[in-house]
Amino acid sequence: MTVRLLTNIGRLWTGVELISNAAIVMRDGIIAWVGPAASLPQSIPGVIDHIADAQIDNAGGALVTPGLIDAHAHPVYAGNRYAEISARSEGASQSDIVAAGGGVSSTVTVTRGTDPWTLCNDVRDRLRHWLLWGTTTVEAKTGYHLTRDGELADVRLLRSLEEEPGMPRLHVTFFAAHAIPPEYFGRHRDYVQAVGSWLGDAAQAGADGVDVYCDNRQFTTEDARWILTLGRAAGLKTRIHACSKPRHGAVRMAAEMQCNSVDLLHETDEEDLVALARTKTPVVVCPTASLNACRTPPVRALLDHGVPVALGTDHNPAHCGTTMMSLVVCMAIGLYGLSVQEALRAATVGGAQALGTLDRGVIAVGKVADVVQWDAEHEGAFAWSYGLKAMRVWRGGEPLR
Repeated sequence: MTVRLLTNIGRLWTGVELISNAAIVMRDGIIAWVGPAASLPQSIPGVIDHIADAQIDNAGGALVTPGLIDAHAHPVYAGNRYAEISARSEGASQSDIVAAGGGVSSTVTVTRGTDPWTLCNDVRDRLRHWLLWGTTTVEAKTGYHLTRDGELADVRLLRSLEEEPGMPRLHVTFFAAHAIPPEYFGRHRDYVQAVGSWLGDAAQAGADGVDVYCDNRQFTTEDARWILTLGRAAGLKTRIHACSKPRHGAVRMAAEMQCNSVDLLHETDEEDLVALARTKTPVVVCPTASLNACRTPPVRALLDHGVPVALGTDHNPAHCGTTMMSLVVCMAIGLYGLSVQEALRAATVGGAQALGTLDRGVIAVGKVADVVQWDAEHEGAFAWSYGLKAMRVWRGGEPLR
């Protein structure tokens, strides 16, 4: 039994409230007590007889929060698309890029041609950076093999890495419905049927969820409904890239199905907002994706309607290489007009809601002890730093640095 006392916390943002001069007691990876340091008991029945016997970590008056949660990321890929990104910055259209051999298919080709050992090392290195920057849970999608065996191998790869020291917790999403692979050119429906047949195996391999890229160029609303229904039957949580325009109905379909999250919606209408509010379907927004698409989702309207909002990096090889959720928090404050606490809530409590992992995202008794000490004394630093540095991270109550 390990009992650890984190004391001399200048400001503690629990995910619900701010506490000055706070302390946290962690036992065997779980929060056992939290509150003002002046109220710290000398003993906690069933936890520790004498608090003086606990291992003590001193926060030195710093800001402490729950571990951040990245609710949307694509970490499993090989190679890079720097040339494509450069061409896009010079005005190249998506059709120009695809004609030049770029796009999702280029990453699929490189990923398929990379040996498993190299791919594993690349993914391990990326995931380590998430944790070092204060993100203790990452939603990690597959989606760059687009074959049954390759996608299932990616699920198993992520599950194996999660067990290694220095890795964040992972929510593994099976994302074979990312794009139509080249060998299925002209056979869209055949690929949709194939993906549906793989979902039971994905659940057995360790996937937590299934995602569909739903827009008029990839998978239709009808495709998404069929795949997500099969995924739910296999025990997978359901999420959707709702990148299409409101008239395509992806958001309303996802709300009707009560999907676990609706991600990357760039445009909504009042009917979408009402549907999401009625079912309390969480929405995951990614400031980096908003900048790349030059479209800003109505985050304030979502919050005003009572829709849970989460944040993600949208880390992927084509548009965003950051693993810094603290940067995403800062961007959400500036781009979406959120307050610091609203953005932090979206990066913690909101992420837990979107992933359906309600044992984290808040520092409260009984929750997992994922805790971060930041290089600041006040939460306002998140809006100033453009990537606030994590000084120390505790994953399951164990300090990582």
